[in-house]
Amino acid sequence: MKRATLTDYLLAFIRDSKSVGIVLFACTILSILLANLPIGESYIQLFNIESDVLHNLHLPHSPLHFINDALMAVFFFLAGMEIKRELTGGELSSFKKAMLPTAAAIGGMLVPALFFMLITYGSPYQKGWGIPMATDIAFSLGVASMLGKRFPTSLKIFLTALAIIDDLGAILVIAFFYGGQINLYFLLGAALVVIVLFALNKSRLRFGFWNWLLGIMLWYLVYNSGIHATIAGVAFAMLVPSKELPRLEHAFHKYVNFLILPLFALANTAIQLPSEIGSALASTLSIGIIAGLFLGKPIGICLAIYIMVKTKLTELPYKTSWKQLWGMGLLAGIGFTMSIFIASLAFSDAVSQDTAKVAILLAVLLSVVTVFIWFSKPSKINKSLS
Repeated sequence: MKRATLTDYLLAFIRDSKSVGIVLFACTILSILLANLPIGESYIQLFNIESDVLHNLHLPHSPLHFINDALMAVFFFLAGMEIKRELTGGELSSFKKAMLPTAAAIGGMLVPALFFMLITYGSPYQKGWGIPMATDIAFSLGVASMLGKRFPTSLKIFLTALAIIDDLGAILVIAFFYGGQINLYFLLGAALVVIVLFALNKSRLRFGFWNWLLGIMLWYLVYNSGIHATIAGVAFAMLVPSKELPRLEHAFHKYVNFLILPLFALANTAIQLPSEIGSALASTLSIGIIAGLFLGKPIGICLAIYIMVKTKLTELPYKTSWKQLWGMGLLAGIGFTMSIFIASLAFSDAVSQDTAKVAILLAVLLSVVTVFIWFSKPSKINKSLS
């Protein structure tokens, strides 16, 4: 029998659905540790070295900007392809299929935002209302996979559909509320590129060099238009021919999950923990984020599902109980990537950004621990609300 090599173990790890969450968690812990060691200032500065040449070319001019504005556009490209796949032939391909996860996702976005707005009312933190709205697909599904049979396949499918709609909502929030001053000329240029890409999509030409070139042009124009550059990734994904989606998703999946997202975690969680961390976590910003993600998410999701079921507009997902749905709602409170990303857009000062990021990480930890306790024993009785 052939002895397994290190490469075999590495490939097996990459193929395991649990691995994305493990890698992100490990990178986050490593980044926080490095930032709080004596070399912390140098480590943080590594991501903030600026280039005047790139600045003059209107390109991302520091490693942090490159990761958040360029590499994350690739992440959004993959997310956009997943959205398009589900809309064209998956769990969101018909009104009946999409109704319940759409309602759940909307509830899971509105209630956390409401919690945050109520808690931060009258403070300068209110512009961060979009932070607790997001669900991290990769992280949440990674944790779901760790639960094994305690988290049934039907519930994973429902969580995936919900998280994809949630991503779409977060993308719209970023586009309309967290962009900069609009530059009409660049925006019109981006619209022209979209029209050309649409025409190429309708032609019989194979998806290839010209599409990628136009996609890069689209990113550059959107980057300079005042709308956040990552939106270009979603727009480009929507203009990929449906028959190309499986091939491209497969090609980008490993690079996004095991290169781009770990780099994002390393760069954006390089947080020097404040000496008065207790008072930072007691701020209305932290409380608003934690309450929104940890409480608002499951309440909003389950309330929306309850309304849909009670009004007989739809039924519960196949072979799922209310206990499982509440557990899924808690799992949806893992905002991580999207929440940290929105926090970096919502606040310009480092103190608010770091406070928000620490609160997000605490909310993730609370959600993960609670979910494992919640699903520690299989429910013997599948009760539904009456």
